Amino acid sequence: MRKIALLLTTIFALTIGLSACGLEGTLPITFEDSNELVTLTPLATAIIPTATPVPGGAAEVANTFYKAWEKGDLLGMYSLLSTQSQALVGSDQFSNAYNTATRTAGVQSISTRPIGQLQEGNRSKVEVEVIWQTAVMGNVVRNHLVELVFTEGRWGIVWHEGLVMPDLAGGNKLSYQYRAPSRASVRDIKGTSLAFQGQAITLGVVPGEITDEAGLLATLSPILDLSPDEIRAKYASAKPEWFVPLGDVSKAAIEPIYDTLRPYFDAGLQAEERLTRFYENGAPHIVGYMGAIPEWGVDSYLSQGYSPDARVGLTGLEAWGEPYLSGTLGGILRVIGPDGSPISTVAEVEPKQARPVYATIDFDFQRAVEQALAQAIYTHPNAARGAVVLMDVNTGEIKAMASFPTYDPTVFDASRPDNAGRLQAVLNDPGRPLVNRATGGEYPPGSTFKLVTFGAAVNSGQYLPTTQYNSIGTWDRLGPNFIKYDWIHADTGRGHGNISLRHALVVSCNTCFYDAGYNMNEVDPFHFPTVARQFGFDEPTGIIGTAETGGIIPDPSWKPDNTAEGGWVPGDAVNMAIGQGYVSVTPLQMARLSAAIANGGTLLTPRVVHRIGEGGGAPEEVLPVQEDGFLPYSADSLAAVQQAMWQVANDRSGTATHIFQGLGMQVAGKTGTAQTPVALPHAWFVGYAPAAPFTQSDGTVIEAPEVAIAVIIENAGEGSAVAAPVFRRMVELYYGLPVSNFPWQ
Repeated sequence: MRKIALLLTTIFALTIGLSACGLEGTLPITFEDSNELVTLTPLATAIIPTATPVPGGAAEVANTFYKAWEKGDLLGMYSLLSTQSQALVGSDQFSNAYNTATRTAGVQSISTRPIGQLQEGNRSKVEVEVIWQTAVMGNVVRNHLVELVFTEGRWGIVWHEGLVMPDLAGGNKLSYQYRAPSRASVRDIKGTSLAFQGQAITLGVVPGEITDEAGLLATLSPILDLSPDEIRAKYASAKPEWFVPLGDVSKAAIEPIYDTLRPYFDAGLQAEERLTRFYENGAPHIVGYMGAIPEWGVDSYLSQGYSPDARVGLTGLEAWGEPYLSGTLGGILRVIGPDGSPISTVAEVEPKQARPVYATIDFDFQRAVEQALAQAIYTHPNAARGAVVLMDVNTGEIKAMASFPTYDPTVFDASRPDNAGRLQAVLNDPGRPLVNRATGGEYPPGSTFKLVTFGAAVNSGQYLPTTQYNSIGTWDRLGPNFIKYDWIHADTGRGHGNISLRHALVVSCNTCFYDAGYNMNEVDPFHFPTVARQFGFDEPTGIIGTAETGGIIPDPSWKPDNTAEGGWVPGDAVNMAIGQGYVSVTPLQMARLSAAIANGGTLLTPRVVHRIGEGGGAPEEVLPVQEDGFLPYSADSLAAVQQAMWQVANDRSGTATHIFQGLGMQVAGKTGTAQTPVALPHAWFVGYAPAAPFTQSDGTVIEAPEVAIAVIIENAGEGSAVAAPVFRRMVELYYGLPVSNFPWQ
């Protein structure tokens, strides 16, 4: 018969109480292989009798201890320690030992499996397999030998550091050396780098060592894009021996001019090299920025293997693309002694190449859009803030997206010498430049929301597109104390006359839509809000590549829970019918609605990500078009809306026809003037182009709409007067048409 070594790590002795005689006994231990079944009689020393019988249950306690670890219940684990162990180690010290080790190793989850048990009187040993599933190192597997003691009527764990990991017995600790590949770049659709890693040179001076100030300032001025006086002001108050940083230049940019700078390096000029993230001057709200790991994300990032001092993407594509841009992290997990000396290597993993993220924008066009928006706002007498979104009507790709005011992403680079002051200026700016107004600005949509009211009215069964309404300029169905006026009444003292529901869109008749909102609310106050949500409002669009908000569609359930004004009243539906009251939307949502109207009714998921580049063994991935439902228009209703939007920009009765005269292309759209509690109203214009076949300069004909555009200029006036001209400029830039001046220039 073959010899069998009976090792502690493979023993499974089942101790049972013999209730008939009140004594302990053991079942034979059996081992089975492919040839024979062998039964061994336990050695006489396997059980040490005690004066008082000790019950079983040690294995159950050990199992509970490790199952609690799987759940992260460290206090539950601590409660299972023996009384003596609890006297030697406090719960905080106990928890810290586990948290420190698992955080260092980047443990994401833990699984355990009991292997065997040996009980000898009031002491027991249980072997448990513990598997750490880590983000970087893969699975780290160790067998734990747990000792338990029966005292004070219960089994308790005899604890030591080796129960965190056997390698840590005796005061050893884990050490993790972080290895990360170079961060990949964010690029435009053509491959132009918008954010990339590179070596920066910080140029600075020691004032007391400057020998030729005039020559030095003249040399640095074009390099730093600062006047000599601006450079001098940076070190004017510094002590002679101080090093004063003046600005950053990329290593690639400084190499060709190094010989020009050389004479000054021994005469007050100094240079320091460092790795940094470079950003092109544009698309900051799309590209985003990087920064230190935020407090709320520390545990998550560390469990993924990040170094505590790592910089990560915080907004935009830098944040969305973090899993790709950062590559596959690597590192070395070591055991070190109490004195810090290395003892052993637990695991070692090489990092894998990061993957670039390609945006849907063309950088040159994006920059032209940003400059046009800035010019419109800078030159307008009332404007200060705004946003614009251009979206492909067939794919959902964002062709350009701008928010003003804007910012420089490098203000978040703490390694830059002027970081603190620049960042504080951005954070304190009342214009809130960090906010992406295109996706995160929530505004009353004004009359652009009549596109939604129209659909809800027709779907209610109370209206057809041809239903007539007599507009007299005033509306009093809420009572004599709440008379409402049409916008045209202030100019003419009259209304629009007898018009259809469809034509009410063209002339933007408020009183017609007041009436529609009132009538829908009378039959079912939830109908209008429900249909509005079917248009894609009251929730985020799901845009891929950046953060967003979802706006508000109020209803009888929402109002009492979110306002102090009590329950829902007919006036709430009346206000919402013209895009006022509690309703709010984002420019992105309005661009998405316009795109769906243009493409025949399909709501698309917007995206600023075109593809993920290859790298680390993974192939290039192009993101597919994602459909997200259909507008709740019938075919006749959709055709009526398309015709009305065309008339807004092309018919003599349209509210914006005069803005688009001479454009050379027919567009479709809807004006909006959204009243605000203070200051001037927000100016809106949303629509698409082309709205009729258009022949390009090369002779090719565009038969169907291609791009949807939403424009908002905050607190600047009427939509037709302010936002529509910006819409026109976007069309001119997109199709290479002659650029016209803004009316206020």
